Amino acid sequence: MKKLLSIGTLLFSWVMLQAQNRFPKPDFESGYQYPELHYAIPNETLWVVLDLFMLVLLMSIVVWAVYKKHTRKPIFWVSVISVAYFGFFRSGCVCSIGSIQNIALAMVDSTYHLPLTVLLFFILPILFAFLFGRVFCAGVCPFGALQELVNVKNYRISKAVTAALGIIPWLYLIFAVLYAVTRSRFIICQFDPFIDIFRLGGDVGLLLFGALLLILSVFTGRPFCRFLCPYGALLSLFSSVSIWKIRLSRKACINCELCHNSCPVDAIRSPYANKVKESRKEGVRRLLGYLVVLPLMIAAGAFLMRSASSDLSRANKDVRLYDMVERHEANPEEELSLELEAFYGQGRTLEELTSAYEAKLDEFRFYSTIAGGLIGLVIGLALIRLSVKRTRKQYEINHAACVACALCFSYCPQNKNSVELRKSSES
Repeated sequence: MKKLLSIGTLLFSWVMLQAQNRFPKPDFESGYQYPELHYAIPNETLWVVLDLFMLVLLMSIVVWAVYKKHTRKPIFWVSVISVAYFGFFRSGCVCSIGSIQNIALAMVDSTYHLPLTVLLFFILPILFAFLFGRVFCAGVCPFGALQELVNVKNYRISKAVTAALGIIPWLYLIFAVLYAVTRSRFIICQFDPFIDIFRLGGDVGLLLFGALLLILSVFTGRPFCRFLCPYGALLSLFSSVSIWKIRLSRKACINCELCHNSCPVDAIRSPYANKVKESRKEGVRRLLGYLVVLPLMIAAGAFLMRSASSDLSRANKDVRLYDMVERHEANPEEELSLELEAFYGQGRTLEELTSAYEAKLDEFRFYSTIAGGLIGLVIGLALIRLSVKRTRKQYEINHAACVACALCFSYCPQNKNSVELRKSSES
């Protein structure tokens, strides 16, 4: 009750203060001077340091749990803390996923001020991924942690569908960088499905989309991480070449299939996935075919994206404004929109706007061509990966897809035997 009264008193005082400042203060003829008011400014530096400390601490705990203890339990609590702190308490910002756009813009615009916090939130998970794998995805990322906490059942998705959906994060990444470097918009932040959930309100469409992803997360592992997250795609590159690799067990695999069935993101490859042994001649012919087709796909992607650059540029405010001014000049009787009122009110000329419009179109043609080439490369490599034939004799972790959740550890009977032997020796 006392807390409620205190909160009510503070709110009443704030309202009264606002009411007092709504109108100009009276001007006294006696020469009275108003005292200078000082308002307390929140110490944002403290929160920045705490955010970075929590980021490094939680990733270090995941590394300790995966490599030292070979257990899942600490990662569960890391997920809970991440959702509570980075999610609901800090409202999902600063976000490593969205930092991609800041980094891309800073690389092409020397006038853009890149906050150190954003830079570190981008670099540190990548550094940990290069050293230990995707430990950031394990439970430190609040988006992945929230999906992991609601997961109950893992229904398998076919490999063909998984491979096709797995291309989407790369496309999302490419378009996010394209719109960032052209100073058009930050689409990752604009279409973030979980940020409104953490903020307990916002765009209804995004809230419904985030709720749908969480419902899907109940029945299949991390749909956003696997089929949408652009930062996860970036981390998979570094995780695939990480210095220290995650191991299912310290003992030899007995091919019991339990780890494969338990993995929520289908990151464990089955043995003997391809039984047909091809001849050396067939392998060389197939490799030459790849070397011919891949450049063609890159060229086709670059051509198609360059052709679509004019339509893609409509996301930029200068291009949209030029279209509105052109329509108004052709039909001056139409009512002026707010954008047009601002344009004419600032005294800008059509020649200036046309120059900015043409420069932006050239910029989009250049970056769209590069983006198209990358899209062709991604699709080509995905097709090549599907057709690669390799014989495996035991279950192996796909380190690019593994999110270091450690769920498979408890299912492996070799790990259970090791734990039982250690306990019996200690007793």
